[in-house]
Amino acid sequence: MVHFTQHIAVEVEHMIFSLEKSLFEHIPEFKIGIVVYKNIVTGDSPNLLKGRLEYFQETVRTELDERPVDEYEGVREWREIFRKLGIDPKRYRPSHEALLKRISSGKDLPFIHSAADINNFFSLQYDMPVGIYDSRALTDYIKITRGQEEDAMEGLNGRLNNMEGKLAAIDSTGPFGSPIVDAGRTKTTMETTDAVQIFYLRPSLSVSEADQLLQASSSMFLQLHSGTARTYLLHRDVPEIDTHSE
Repeated sequence: MVHFTQHIAVEVEHMIFSLEKSLFEHIPEFKIGIVVYKNIVTGDSPNLLKGRLEYFQETVRTELDERPVDEYEGVREWREIFRKLGIDPKRYRPSHEALLKRISSGKDLPFIHSAADINNFFSLQYDMPVGIYDSRALTDYIKITRGQEEDAMEGLNGRLNNMEGKLAAIDSTGPFGSPIVDAGRTKTTMETTDAVQIFYLRPSLSVSEADQLLQASSSMFLQLHSGTARTYLLHRDVPEIDTHSE
């Protein structure tokens, strides 16, 4: 059974979303959420979103006085995922942990634009890596897999990132995202009208909880950006979805 929530009827270009099946040998409850947005309006973040982000950061700073970053459940889960996949979590931090580390050091998160800012908000709120990408830069399919020897991408961190052995989101052009860093070629801008958002879900979430999370987050995204959204959930029982067959 395909788990998705349709907010408004929307035609999704033919794409195939899939998870590398060998991932389930290491993490049986591994899950990925994908949200396809169309006809959105991206711009400066409204004061409401900026206020929520600022408040959330202050709340996190207060919590960090009593609970260090490595005691956050989502950080612990994703460090464990990395270890099970042979990725050193001390060398490569999950992106939500990097956000928490930045906040704990006293640095504020920069405001980029509405799509990127709400993406950071979701990552902090749900305690997991979340990436958002411009659909116009994606081709044919999205596969969540471990990178091969030849897989590399120019990252938003300004470096060429070797993705061999690391968990990565790949299309027919190559890797474009990961729970560690994303590529520059697929970044969203204020010109973005169609986007794909990937939630690197915590395995402890049930399928029902993951569905509810995707519905709630995409609804909030649409409140700020208009447009339409459709959500998809990949897991052990549904490792591949062909949107053309819906």
